Amino acid sequence: MKEKFNILTSTCVPLPLENVDTDQIIPARFLKATTKEGFGDNLFRDWRYDKQGNKIESFVLNDPAYGGKILVGGKNFGSGSSREHAAWAIAGYGFRVVVSSFFADIFRNNALNNFVLPVVVSDEFLAGLFESINKDPKAEVEVNLPLQTITNKSTGRSEQFEINAYKKHCLENGLDDIDFLLTNKDKIEAWEEKASR
Repeated sequence: MKEKFNILTSTCVPLPLENVDTDQIIPARFLKATTKEGFGDNLFRDWRYDKQGNKIESFVLNDPAYGGKILVGGKNFGSGSSREHAAWAIAGYGFRVVVSSFFADIFRNNALNNFVLPVVVSDEFLAGLFESINKDPKAEVEVNLPLQTITNKSTGRSEQFEINAYKKHCLENGLDDIDFLLTNKDKIEAWEEKASR
C-alpha cells in the first residue's frame, strides 16, 4: 500500500522545456540498478550537475526559490525510450504530479504505475501556470483527483483532466496492481470455484 492520493495543494517546480525525454530525466548510465532506491538523486543528473559533480546553480532543481510536489513540464514530456526508471526518478525525488500539455504514452503509464499522476492541460493553461510560477515561486496549484480538476490558485482558473478509471481507483486507495488483486482475492477465488464446477 502506498500513500493515498486525494487532493494535493502544492507549490511547483517549473521546467518550461519541450520534448524532455527519458534519457534527460534519468541518463542511461544509471539504469543498471534493479531496485527503485536512489533514483531521485539522479533525476535530471546532467542538467543538475557538471562533469565534476558540482551543482549547476542555474538549473531549477538547484534553485531554493522553487520546490513542491508538482513538476510542471513543457509539451511532449517523457518522450524517447520506454524506461520505467524515469518514473522511478521522478517519484524518488518526491514529485506526486507532473503537469504537461502532452505526455508520451509509455511514460504516462509508467508514471501512474509509480503513483505519479500525469495531468494533461491545454497549452493555454500551461502557459498561464508558467507565468504564475515565474511571477511568484510560492504560487500554488491544487490537483483534485476525485473531481479530476487542476486549479491555478493564483488565477483561480481550473481545467478538467482525464484519467483511466482503474488507475484513478488505485491512486485514491494507494494500491498497486498486486495490492488491487489482493483486495479482490475473495472475489477471484469465488469466480474460480464457480468456473471450475
